[in-house]
Amino acid sequence: MSSSPSDPATTPTKIEQQGSRSLGITWADGVETRFDVRALRLACGCAQCVDEWTGAGRLDPAAVPEDIHPLRIEGVGRYAIQIEWSDGHRAGIYPFRRLRELADESAPQQAE
Repeated sequence: MSSSPSDPATTPTKIEQQGSRSLGITWADGVETRFDVRALRLACGCAQCVDEWTGAGRLDPAAVPEDIHPLRIEGVGRYAIQIEWSDGHRAGIYPFRRLRELADESAPQQAE
């Protein structure tokens, strides 16, 4: 997937918490995505959660509470969001391109 600041596939037009368990993103290309918030926490790519040299995960999924939820979601420039989590974690930045990749990976595949 190509990405530029004006790429509709990686440009959100709306980001909102949808209940306690979901984060919704509407993309400029019309696609609507719902993320399970715990899955987003587990997908954090910061240096605390992923080894910078090897790419190996450092985050133990068992250490992430089932009822985890965002306390605050803030924009980072025009390319990402940062989420402050109820478990105290707040180092991760979620670039829009990465969020769209996660959404596309979890979307049901359509037959061609």
